[in-house]
Amino acid sequence: MRDVVIVEGIRTPYAKAGTDFKDLPAQELGRIVVHEIIERSGIDPEIIDEVVIGNIAQPPEATNIARVIALNSGIPRHVPAVTVARNCASGMEAIANAHLKISAGLADVMVAGGVESMSNIPILYPPEYAEVLAEAAKAKSVGQRLSAFSHMRPKHFKPIIGLQVGLTDPVCDLNMGETAEVLAKEFHITREEQDRFALLSHQRATWATDSGKLREEIIPVMPPPKYNTVVDEDNGIRKNQTMEALAKLKTVFDRDYGSVTAGNASQITDGAAAVLVMSAERAKALGLKIMGKVRGYAFAGLDPARMGLGPSMATPKALKLAGVSFKDIQLIELNEAFAAQVIANEMVFRDRNLSQKWLRREEPIGEINRDILNVNGGAIALGHPVGSSGTRLVLTLLKEMERRNLNLGLATLCVGGGQGGAMVVERG
Repeated sequence: MRDVVIVEGIRTPYAKAGTDFKDLPAQELGRIVVHEIIERSGIDPEIIDEVVIGNIAQPPEATNIARVIALNSGIPRHVPAVTVARNCASGMEAIANAHLKISAGLADVMVAGGVESMSNIPILYPPEYAEVLAEAAKAKSVGQRLSAFSHMRPKHFKPIIGLQVGLTDPVCDLNMGETAEVLAKEFHITREEQDRFALLSHQRATWATDSGKLREEIIPVMPPPKYNTVVDEDNGIRKNQTMEALAKLKTVFDRDYGSVTAGNASQITDGAAAVLVMSAERAKALGLKIMGKVRGYAFAGLDPARMGLGPSMATPKALKLAGVSFKDIQLIELNEAFAAQVIANEMVFRDRNLSQKWLRREEPIGEINRDILNVNGGAIALGHPVGSSGTRLVLTLLKEMERRNLNLGLATLCVGGGQGGAMVVERG
């Protein structure tokens, strides 16, 4: 097995859905970051063996969005491209896919990343509406067409929100927020605990933005239609967030007895991220600086209704494959889908009884030190463009490890549908 390294990475700012990037389709967001890492690395696009991009809500006008992104980025036509989808871990799956092929000797140089334009997830109409339109299209006379349209009913015009459908699990019939409520109740996590964690996320993201740290991983974007403004930071960060403001928000998913609000949950977001992945030998031959090595990764399955515990399931597997223990990990990026979900994982990681119950492990994984967890804020403040987040976690982790001169880091996240993903990276 060959060593696999990441030599370059970049992301767009993350923008709340319906704001700065609402007129930027996913394929254009992806093009921006893929083109940029090629330019920054200085490599000849001819040496790229494949492009792999994570995406969930593939735009109908850009099916196999990875191929569209690759061609629009100036990558030669002979270079293949594939889109992967593992819900929230799609961006991490892209890196894992690149690692698998390069380590096996099937490729030397690959572009991996993730993208999501949650602003542009389609609004749907009922099947009956489509049937009427199909009948009208087949009509051979005005009379037949009018006859087809006579079957229209007001209910046929009621839109179906595609985003809402996509965020609802088809097996347990809970939306993602409702799964967070399950964990909040089962683990007795209070509203105040969740709000306090959310406040910390915004405070850290504010500091990381104002200090210029996050700008090191962001490419400024001039969005359409006017192209007269520059977006160079994540626009979901509430720089003056307070506990009082968070406490005023109403619960969303269980209005009577719930504790999950828009303030202690991740944001609906648009954005993209990409990394350049190579064999260590090729990177050295090209004289490229190595950001980090992928030591190991793993994905795990669990009950979809408790999908938020995915990091607890996947992390032990990734650590074992990487040949390290949890106490060796010096920095952690754990995606903040919901504050309740992060806190529940903290509890399972450290508690022997919970570890035995949920992980079937005699010993707990280890206590997560919040001083090394999401030190630049997380998805509650930055946003969660679902296809992109897995790549963003790894990129943010490697950038901060370099700043702190650390050796080992862990990126992990829960995955809608009842999965978890984890990746261990090593610097140098």
